[in-house]
Parts: sequence; C-alpha cells; structure tokens
Amino acid sequence: MSRATNSPATKQRRNRVLKRAKGFRQSRGNLFRMAKETTLRADAFAFTGRQQKKRMFRRLWITRLTAAVRPHNLRYSQFIYGILKAGIKLNRKELSEMAIHDPKTFEAICGQARSAIA
Repeated sequence: MSRATNSPATKQRRNRVLKRAKGFRQSRGNLFRMAKETTLRADAFAFTGRQQKKRMFRRLWITRLTAAVRPHNLRYSQFIYGILKAGIKLNRKELSEMAIHDPKTFEAICGQARSAIA
C-alpha cells in the first residue's frame, strides 16, 4: 500500500506561510523553512510592538499633562492626586486631549484639583 502524505493540506499550509512572508528579502520570502522562522519572529516582534505602543502613548500623555499643568502652578503628581481626590473620572488620554483642544475646561479641572488638595 502506498504512503498517504495529505499533499493538498501540506501545499496549502506552505502557501499560507509563503503568502505571509511576501515582501521579505531573498530566501526569507521564497523558501518555506526560512519563511516559517521569519514569520514566527515577525509575530513575536509585532506582539512586543503592540505592548510598547501602549507604554509610549501613556508616556506621551503624561509628558503633555506635565507641560499643561505647569502654568497652573501644579506638578503632574499633585494634579493626578487632586483629580483623584476631586472624583474626576477622566483618564490621561482624555485629559491630555482636553489640555490641547479645550484649555478653558482644562483650567477649570486644574482649579478643582488644586482645591481638592488644599
């Protein structure tokens, strides 16, 4: 009896990997084994990148808030403590966007934070 190899499924799997590796240079995009290793590595980098993206945006928002609260005679840590005590339920992203696009409201929030600390 002849050996069954399930050739269609193997070919489909290999083509799927090679399609994902399209655009990779030289043998990384043409040879199955190298393409498989490279796509696995690319997936690992992509996962790490998604985590780093969250960290970088949080750093950006904190930097923006620090710059925005300085003219109101507050430090970032005092500001965050003040809005927590005042019960303001806005996250750092919303606060930084407000500081850029709606300075009047942000000034009112800084005032509430300052009064909550005192």
